[in-house]
Amino acid sequence: MNLPKRLVAQLPGQPANRRLLSRSDFVARAGAGLVGALLAGERLSAEPSSKPGPEPHWKGRTGSKVKRWDIITIGNLSRNRYWGESDARGLRSAICTCTLIQGEGFRLLVDPSLQNAEDMARELDRRTGLKLSDINNVFITHEHADHYAGLAHFPQARWLAGPEVASLLNASRKFTKPLAPASGKLFGAVDVVPTPGHTMGLHSLRFDCAGLSVVVAGDAVATLDFWRERRGYFNCVDFEHSARSMAKIAELGDIVVPGHDNYFLPAASPG
Repeated sequence: MNLPKRLVAQLPGQPANRRLLSRSDFVARAGAGLVGALLAGERLSAEPSSKPGPEPHWKGRTGSKVKRWDIITIGNLSRNRYWGESDARGLRSAICTCTLIQGEGFRLLVDPSLQNAEDMARELDRRTGLKLSDINNVFITHEHADHYAGLAHFPQARWLAGPEVASLLNASRKFTKPLAPASGKLFGAVDVVPTPGHTMGLHSLRFDCAGLSVVVAGDAVATLDFWRERRGYFNCVDFEHSARSMAKIAELGDIVVPGHDNYFLPAASPG
């Protein structure tokens, strides 16, 4: 498999040489998972340039206990103002982005997105080769139903959420066992980060992998378009808190995984 000599993270409508890495630097820093997504054409494009760009300053560290991460499902919104749609009513079923984080002794699935067990099992197998029973931890970013739609498919796993979210979901009595409140650092590798606004108890996850800092943001960031405008989704509880949380995420992450879109690089997608 041949890689282009220059790899460019390009924001549509901006110069192609905004962010430029040598092939060797990109492979060394980004790791196999990111390069695989690159070759699939996700969020990055390859284009030659005669002018060298500035070396990016990555926020992540090497030596993390996280060994890889994969997006299981790429989500979508029920309505999207950036597609010319009204916030007044939904036009399609919402699906959230679901991410798997794997490290030493843990497989952590974030926001299991598919209500049908066969669909969830198929997507997990298609993206990772794993079975539902291979997942030993599940984290729910916030209390909206599309983000815990597939939680029941993982009865053997430990169920986790930020303290406020765990309390709300446990009080609902919808589940066969309680969610444990999570804060601080999980598995010595994954930071549980308060990012209120969309809901006030929402927590994102941040971790290092292959020298990059990754933030799995849940609906603290709805999509890339909402990120660029620093806008909360229509059902956001507090839009000012939402904007502040996005600013916080921008400082933390080299890569952002939003709640209803593919991942992106904040440095190539400024607000």
